[in-house]
Amino acid sequence: MKKYSSKRSIQILAHLLQQYGIADIVISPGSRNAPLAIHFSEVDSFNCYSIVDERSAAFVAMGMAKSEKKPAAITCTSGSAVVNYYPAITEAFYQNVPLLVLTADRPTDFVDIFDGQTIRQKEVFHQHSYGDFQLLEDSKENAEDINFDIIKKAIELCFEKQGPVHINIPLEEPLYELVSELPTFPTVERTIKHKEYEIPSNLIAEWHTSQRIMLLVGTRDYSPELENQLTQLVKNHSVVVLSEANSNLHHEKFFKHIDRYIFNFTEADYKTYAPDLLITVGQNVVSKKVKQFLRSARPKQHWHLDEVWQPDTYFSLTEKIEVKPEVFFSKLLKFINLEPRPYFNLWDVLRDKKDAKHEQFLNTIDFSDFYFFNKASQTIPENYNIHFSNSSGIRYAQLFDFGKRKMYCNRGTSGIDGSTSTAMGFAIKNENPTLLITGDLSFFYDINGLWNQYIPPFVRIMIFNNGEGNIFKIIPGPGNANPNTLDEFIATKHRKNAESLAKHFGFSYIRVEDELTLDRVLENFFKPDAQPKILEVNTHGKNSADVLKSYFEFMK
Repeated sequence: MKKYSSKRSIQILAHLLQQYGIADIVISPGSRNAPLAIHFSEVDSFNCYSIVDERSAAFVAMGMAKSEKKPAAITCTSGSAVVNYYPAITEAFYQNVPLLVLTADRPTDFVDIFDGQTIRQKEVFHQHSYGDFQLLEDSKENAEDINFDIIKKAIELCFEKQGPVHINIPLEEPLYELVSELPTFPTVERTIKHKEYEIPSNLIAEWHTSQRIMLLVGTRDYSPELENQLTQLVKNHSVVVLSEANSNLHHEKFFKHIDRYIFNFTEADYKTYAPDLLITVGQNVVSKKVKQFLRSARPKQHWHLDEVWQPDTYFSLTEKIEVKPEVFFSKLLKFINLEPRPYFNLWDVLRDKKDAKHEQFLNTIDFSDFYFFNKASQTIPENYNIHFSNSSGIRYAQLFDFGKRKMYCNRGTSGIDGSTSTAMGFAIKNENPTLLITGDLSFFYDINGLWNQYIPPFVRIMIFNNGEGNIFKIIPGPGNANPNTLDEFIATKHRKNAESLAKHFGFSYIRVEDELTLDRVLENFFKPDAQPKILEVNTHGKNSADVLKSYFEFMK
C-alpha cells in the first residue's frame, strides 16, 4: 500500500511537479525533509535518486538537467546541508541550467533561537538564484491556496529563466504522519512567457556596412539549427566564426582552435585581425587570449545574443539582443546579403599556417599530458559524450580536434568542484555513453561523485595525473613564488593515485605510465564491460607544463 505524506504543502508541490513534467528528484537523507522523500518516492511518475553528499547531489542533478534539457529537483534537510548546495547553484546560475531547489526547514519561529540544524535559510541563495520563495506552514491561514500559487510561480520561473530557483519549506512536527490516499488538485494552466522578436532595421544596416564580421561562440549545448544557420553564413566566406571545444559546432570553415591561432598575437596582430562587428553567442569563453585580443581590438559594434545574460565581456557592447540565437539568425538570414569578405581569407591563411605547425609539433612530443590529449582525441568512439574538468583539462581540449562528439565543461564559475558529479548525473540520464576527462586534483576533490549507485556500466573516466595542479605551472604568475611555496600551497604536489578508490566504488581500473602502454590499452578501454572503468594516465615528473609552453613557443 502506498504511503504519502500528510503535509498539504508537499502534496501540492508533488502535484505541480507532475503537472509541469519535472520527474527527476535527487534526494539527500535527513529527517526534516523525510516527508518529501517519503512522498516523492511513492509517486510513480517521479524518478528518485538517493545521493548522500549534498554538494555532489546538486551537481548530479545539474548533470541530469543538462542531459534531459529540463529542470531537475533537489531536496535536503535543514541547516548546513542547505548551503552545501551552493557551489552547484552558482554553476547552474551562470550556465543557465534549470534546478528546482527544495530545502526543508524548521518552522519560521525556530530561526535564531539555537534550535538544532536551524540557520537563516530564507533567501539563502538570493545572489545566485532566479527566484527565492518560502512556503507557509500548513497551519497558517489560507496556506493551501497561497502555497499553490507560490509553487506554480516558482516552477514557471525555473522554466522561463532556465536556472536555479529556490523554494524553502518550513515544516512543523509531526513529520511522519502518512496517508494512503491523496486529494484531487486542479489541473494547471501554464502561463510561461514566450518572447516575440523582430530584428531592428538598424542591425541589418550595420551588417551590410561592416567589412570585418566575427562571430565568437562560447559555451553552449549542441544545436543543429544554429550549426546550420552559421554554416550558411560561412559558406561564401562572409564572416569569421570562432568556436571552442565546448561550443559544440562542427564545420570545416569554423575556426575551432582559437588559442592555436592567436596565442602569440602582438599588439600589431590585434589591429590586423580585429573585427569591426563582433557578434557573441553563448556563455563563458575558455580562451583568456581571445578576451585580451577583443578587449584590445575594441570593435565598433558588439552584439550579444542570449535570452538571459548580456555581459560586456569585451568592453564594447552596443546591442543586447535578448533572444535565442536560433531565433535571431532565422530572422537575420532573411534580410542580409551573404557576400564574400577578404576578412575570412585573412584568417584562413593564418589557420593554414598554424595548423601545419601544430602537426609538425605532434611529431616531436614524448609522453606527457599533451601526448595523452592528442592520443585521446583520436581514439574516443564517436557516440561518447565528453565531459572535461577544469582547469587544464578544458584548456588542453581546445588544442585538439574531437570531431563531432558532444562536449561539456562546468564553465559557469570554472571551478574544479563538481566535475565528476556533473558527468555522472549526465550519464545516468543519457542513452549514449559518457566519458569524463579529468585532472587529478579535480578528481580527488569530487570523490563523492562516485558515491552513487546509479552510475551505468558504460561510463568511462580518464584521469591525467601529473601529481599536482599543473595549471599553476602553465599560467604566468605562480612561478614567481618560492618553489617550495608553489609546490606545497599552490600546485599542491602529491603522490596519490585512484586505484583503491576505483575498487571501493566498483570501477575497473587501469594505470599507464608510458606511451606504448597507453596506445595498447586505449582501444580495449572503450569496449563494453559489466563495470564502469577508470584509466589513470600517470605523467608524474614528465614536465607537462614545459611541453605545453614549448608548443606555444613553436607556434610563433
